[in-house]
Amino acid sequence: MTDAARNGLGKAGIWTFAFDAQPAGRVREAAAEIEELGYGAIWFGEAFGRETAGQAWLLLSATRRITVASGIANIAFRDPIAAATASRTLGEAFPGRYLLGLGGHRVDDTVHKLDGYPMPARGRAVATMTAYLDAMDAVPAHSPVPDPAPHRVLAALGPKMLQLAAERTWGAHPYFVPVEHTRRARELMGPDAFLGVEQAVVLDTDPARARELATAHVAAYVSMAAHQEANVRRLGFGDEDIVGGPSRRLVDAIVAHGDADAIRRRVREHLDAGADHVCIQVFTADPTALPDREWRELAPALLR
Repeated sequence: MTDAARNGLGKAGIWTFAFDAQPAGRVREAAAEIEELGYGAIWFGEAFGRETAGQAWLLLSATRRITVASGIANIAFRDPIAAATASRTLGEAFPGRYLLGLGGHRVDDTVHKLDGYPMPARGRAVATMTAYLDAMDAVPAHSPVPDPAPHRVLAALGPKMLQLAAERTWGAHPYFVPVEHTRRARELMGPDAFLGVEQAVVLDTDPARARELATAHVAAYVSMAAHQEANVRRLGFGDEDIVGGPSRRLVDAIVAHGDADAIRRRVREHLDAGADHVCIQVFTADPTALPDREWRELAPALLR
């Protein structure tokens, strides 16, 4: 990965699920403001709201310079042909501004009951992703642009997926990770692969209120997502941190909370540990609302 490509995303970006609860016009306004604030990238998740390519188009068409990144496009939601052709379309229409994050897991049977898509066998995530990448690469291109495909990154936590990300894509987009994971990921992936880390934050100087929001976020992931629990256990957290609700130690490792300087320090720790880019996911008392006030307040601290 070139220095120019790294610099194109900047050191700090925004990560959010909240666009799905907003009308398209409001999403466009928010994207334009995020760009004006100076953030380097807008990352968005994909669950049961807008389809990832459509959401990316909405954000890209509302902005002029900022990178828009899927974080991630779930491979269980579309076959490789659809993923390859949709991403090439976005890459051609918005050259150099779309970053395709790929991942996919079934934390429970919710999606499986909706679409009947078979869940990958446990322990087969790397093989499944490898096959998906192979299939995407095999899709013929019929484009007036020589190479319209955007860069790709993988949602990667464990050593094998991080290694695959470094070998087959631009790099990795770890989610729900402490600084120690960033340090280990950089050591494993080497100096050249991109490492763009999601960091959950609560901008609130009331410690009890901030930790309540942070605890709810951590509890939801370690209880619903087996791969997230496995990852924090790999990092040295045990039953005392997980069973019966997350410990303060685990919550504080995953979620940065406090004032803007406290959040800036956490972002700096990830960068010092080897991250190229850190995208903050802001939590507030209303998960359906855009945290635009917090984005504005954090911009001067994060974008110095």
